[in-house]
Amino acid sequence: MLNRLEMLRLFCAAADSSSFKEAAARLGTSPQAITRAVKELEEAVGEVLFHRNTRGMQITEFGTQLAEHAREMVTGVDSLFRPSDSHSDRDLAGVVRITAPSTIGRRYLLRSLLPLLSQHPGIKLELSVTNLVTHVVDKKIDIGVRIGLPRDNRFVVRPVAKVDFFVVATPEFIAKWGVPRNPQDLSAVPTIELTDGNTGRIWPWYFSRGMQFTPSMPVLVTDDPEVECDAVLAGMGYGQISNHLAEHHIRAGRLVTVLDSYQPEPWELYVYRPQRGPVPARIRLVFDRIVEILSDPDTFNEGR
Repeated sequence: MLNRLEMLRLFCAAADSSSFKEAAARLGTSPQAITRAVKELEEAVGEVLFHRNTRGMQITEFGTQLAEHAREMVTGVDSLFRPSDSHSDRDLAGVVRITAPSTIGRRYLLRSLLPLLSQHPGIKLELSVTNLVTHVVDKKIDIGVRIGLPRDNRFVVRPVAKVDFFVVATPEFIAKWGVPRNPQDLSAVPTIELTDGNTGRIWPWYFSRGMQFTPSMPVLVTDDPEVECDAVLAGMGYGQISNHLAEHHIRAGRLVTVLDSYQPEPWELYVYRPQRGPVPARIRLVFDRIVEILSDPDTFNEGR
């Protein structure tokens, strides 16, 4: 019979993998060893941890909860026997799963993380660029980046930047349609609207003092902020665009801001991870690098 710590270590590898074979390869052991550890753990806790069929395996809800606690315990024990200022190649090897809004993932994370991957070739990234809210436990996400407010107070959260939103249009569009004096004037002009992929509803436009307004003449509705910005640049209408998409176009004169006195309070950009307590060295390394990237105003707001 395996000792309990090794049993949990093998179980965690299985929980983080798509198959027992993959888990075995990551740990340098055999699939039979993983199967035996999972079977012994199931007998010990009296619960089924994986559903198995001819198409593969799927961790159970109980297994997911157990894996979350087991990772902290295994990592905590490992940290007792590891110098705090050094990491072996094995520590810095494995998958790190990241979720981020599409614009930030494409424009900032991918390129900025490449040097880290070159330095530590054992780290494998799975980068999900999506504007949908990801269920971090179900998807086994290690690190997330989001704009707004954290949705779960169990997350470890690091605010890294402020995101401003500007109502903008091209100079040619403004010359044709005029400058709105207040948000209500936007009802009489063409606008570009962004939908919330989680609800299917159009995002309202936010203004100072908690005011919200949804213009009524959209000429284009999209769920992609970059498409929204491109449509505004094409002169199709007014849009409310975040600073990391709009600012360099404003500086270049391609876009002009209006309703500046109604500009809303900036939103928080934050990096989070869904665990408290000790975390694997590779996850901490990538987490700290993402915080560094997005905390640097020269990098984050640099024109692309």
